[in-house]
Amino acid sequence: MKITSGNDNKIRKFFAEKEFPMIAKTFQGLEEVLAEELTELGANNVQIERRAVSFSGDKAMLYKANLHCRTALRILKPIFSFEADNTDELYKKIKLVEWDVLLHVNNTFSVDATVFSDEFQHSRFVTYRVKDAIVDWFSENFNDRPSVSVEDPDFVFNIHIAGSHCTLSLDSSGESLHKRGYRTGQTKAPLNEVLAAGMLMLAGWKGQSDFLDPMCGSGTLLIEAALIALNIPPGIFRASFAFEKWPDFDKVLFDDLYNDDSQELLFEHHIFGSDISVSAIKIAQQNVKSSGLSKYISLKVLPLEKLEPPSSDCFIVTNPPYGERLPSKDIFELYANLGSLLKRKFSGCTAWVISSNEEALKKIGLKPSKRYRLMNGPLECWFQQYELFSGKRNDYLQKKNS
Repeated sequence: MKITSGNDNKIRKFFAEKEFPMIAKTFQGLEEVLAEELTELGANNVQIERRAVSFSGDKAMLYKANLHCRTALRILKPIFSFEADNTDELYKKIKLVEWDVLLHVNNTFSVDATVFSDEFQHSRFVTYRVKDAIVDWFSENFNDRPSVSVEDPDFVFNIHIAGSHCTLSLDSSGESLHKRGYRTGQTKAPLNEVLAAGMLMLAGWKGQSDFLDPMCGSGTLLIEAALIALNIPPGIFRASFAFEKWPDFDKVLFDDLYNDDSQELLFEHHIFGSDISVSAIKIAQQNVKSSGLSKYISLKVLPLEKLEPPSSDCFIVTNPPYGERLPSKDIFELYANLGSLLKRKFSGCTAWVISSNEEALKKIGLKPSKRYRLMNGPLECWFQQYELFSGKRNDYLQKKNS
């Protein structure tokens, strides 16, 4: 929707469109996984973008994307796009919108910014200018204004700037979708739920065997693995979504989608988590209980060297310490012990390990058969697959390919 120099009557149709464009945000490296999720949900015009996937659909698709997408951080509904070379021009363009179509003076709102631009260096200042433009428009037209609130606002706006191209959107999710709602506690460096789900989907986890995380921390990989195996939507734990406050919210439609469990699956295997830390296992137990998945997940305080395979073909995914808080000698020893354990005891299994410490990964002493570059917060990580077998690698590959 292009902005014009006069009143933009098109925006009045914003909530009336039967099919409309949307943008799903994600982490770098998970775009293809998210695109596949949206395609399977029935989205149209699915296109991979930078840390995002654009698509189109109706109101039901917007609700389903929020409920079902495991690798989406938020679902945006674009309002309009325009060009701006500086914050003053940005302010003027935002003020051209008939804001009373979307907001009332009694509403609260917030703005967040995503900026990839040399022209706009500071995302916080971009946020301030968008807020100022909206507030000033109301003050000039109604002598009153809506309030800015970061705590549970009625409307959440997102301004995305790439170069000089700006897109203003309504955020339909509210809090980031990685905040599933089942976490009651966390360890010092918990794995983001969206990243955990993306790792599992990249690894090909579908509930086909027993699952093991020998350094499970607060249990994020275990819970996400169970949700995938059972095909339970990750959004069902959330207290609310931002779209529930929109004027066109269809409660009957949303309740039907929320309560539809027809796609849930049986899971005939089991998920095992262990950690050397007593406090981590206590936190994991609380999170597993909160998720309602205790039937499928067993937890144990256990040092790595005492680990035994739960079955001959178990699926292992783990997020070991990267070494920020440990001396190099200790972290190298941990990874070497992990590699030795996998080689000695886990023949016939598949293991995946994520780490930002490439030197430590080499200490595992196994050649990865696949590797993906992912971002864990600010850290660039490698997510690597190890196919575990006895004997020589060439003999294994020949047998595998025959």
